[in-house]
Amino acid sequence: MLPTVVLAHMNPIGPAAHSNKLNIGDQIININGISLVGLPLSAAQTQIKNMKTATAVRMTVVSTPPVVEVRIRRPDTKYQLGFSVQNGVICSLLRGGIAERGGIRVGHRIIEINGTSVVAVAHDRIVNMLATAVGEIHMKTMPTSMFRLLTGQEQPQYI
Repeated sequence: MLPTVVLAHMNPIGPAAHSNKLNIGDQIININGISLVGLPLSAAQTQIKNMKTATAVRMTVVSTPPVVEVRIRRPDTKYQLGFSVQNGVICSLLRGGIAERGGIRVGHRIIEINGTSVVAVAHDRIVNMLATAVGEIHMKTMPTSMFRLLTGQEQPQYI
């Protein structure tokens, strides 16, 4: 299932924040009986905006924590990690590889490798850290869209 609507920011004084039932990273898949799965973003936004005047809104939400902790076991550098990375973003994943088994997700931004932040680290250094890592590799990742919002690279879009 490809998410269309991922909650990346909430207006702190809005009804979504006051409900205490939604969290950053949650995927909204249905709103008042209307499925948002697979809709173009503009169509999903229209459906949500149409609910502004409703007195009650029911949503089906899949909770997804914004930061995902990943552990990859790599006994030796001769074993492929099984994913590609570009500027810290996971671009592709080898099916059945050690990265997939460890929880790596395509479209996520690596924010930490073995306790070292890689938020402002050059691509070459990230690749080198990953290429030389062996044993149990601990990484933290988050959806790239959320990373861009949190680091001020994009502005939130309130709907």
